[in-house]
Amino acid sequence: MINAEPFTYSQVSDDFGGLNFSPYLPLTLSYGNNSVETSGLLDTGASVNVMPYQIGLQLGARWEEQNTSVQLAGNLANLPAYGLLITATIAKFPPVRLAFAWTRAENVPLILGQINFFLEFDVCFFRSQKTFEIHPK
Repeated sequence: MINAEPFTYSQVSDDFGGLNFSPYLPLTLSYGNNSVETSGLLDTGASVNVMPYQIGLQLGARWEEQNTSVQLAGNLANLPAYGLLITATIAKFPPVRLAFAWTRAENVPLILGQINFFLEFDVCFFRSQKTFEIHPK
């Protein structure tokens, strides 16, 4: 059995020029013959995983070929999105299939949400220590 893998919060700039620490998880996404190394924001309040438009293009997905429409909420509610199944590799864990809402938005991070990242992994946050741990299900 594979144990938990620890990660450190990432330092990011906020909209006001200040610095914050956020739980960004490094991962490799694969779709067809293409792979992209990126990081995703762990967001326990997000209902679904969200992929920005550019990452989908880098993976070789074609917007005009998608046919599974997804309705997003919040500040992304007015943008079209399609469902996209992606293989994700995180640290030394076996690859998993993650379902993403691929949106036309460019100004959002890759978001790892309840459906289905948090169904595949348990996460323990240690905010005061600026660390978190990932456990496969």
